[in-house]
Amino acid sequence: MTSPRRMCEPDITVSADGLPGWLDPVARAAETVEPGQLSRFLPPETGGRQSAVLILFGEGGAEGPELLLMERASSLRSHAGQPSFPGGALDPEDGDPQADGPLRAALREAEEETGLDPSGVQLFGVLPRLYIPVSGFVVTPVLGWWREPTPVAAVDSAETARVFTVPVADLTDPANRVIAIHPSGYRGPAFLVRDALVWGFTAGVIDRILHYADWERPWDRSRQVPLDRRS
Repeated sequence: MTSPRRMCEPDITVSADGLPGWLDPVARAAETVEPGQLSRFLPPETGGRQSAVLILFGEGGAEGPELLLMERASSLRSHAGQPSFPGGALDPEDGDPQADGPLRAALREAEEETGLDPSGVQLFGVLPRLYIPVSGFVVTPVLGWWREPTPVAAVDSAETARVFTVPVADLTDPANRVIAIHPSGYRGPAFLVRDALVWGFTAGVIDRILHYADWERPWDRSRQVPLDRRS
């Protein structure tokens, strides 16, 4: 295991110490994966709005380890009704975008959107920054272990339709995997889980985590799901 890595402030650390064994492959992958292995959309040299998402794994119950997701409200102008990781743009008080700012933003946004208690979350890795061209966001994916789970729910119904967890076993199940096809020409991995279609940036990151953690199971990439142009 790695020792804690201090960021700018003493109360923010990234450490893989004490993780459950099943998360070790994810922690190891985070240490070596390159940006281009996660996405073909990489941040521009300048510009882009700095943001962060929290990829939070929990022990779960009878169905085993789980991942926290949320569904955007259908009334939103951007990404309406789309499942995603908790997260959003950095605020000035989050600090340096090149240091611990993304860590603080990921935890702050997760608390604001789902009501979780950040003190029960152990950050254990940070993936390379990625880019979402349609919104101009430069996104830092922050990996977390839900060491002490707390109740979660949509805090603001105007922004969040629901908050839910998905068993990792459901994400790796070939029966739940498809390719999403958008009228714009976009095509990418997607997941049919918990009465939702997870696609786009979120699905792409999940897909790569499963792959580099050696959790991926062979699945039929000829299975396609068309997306509405408004998606």
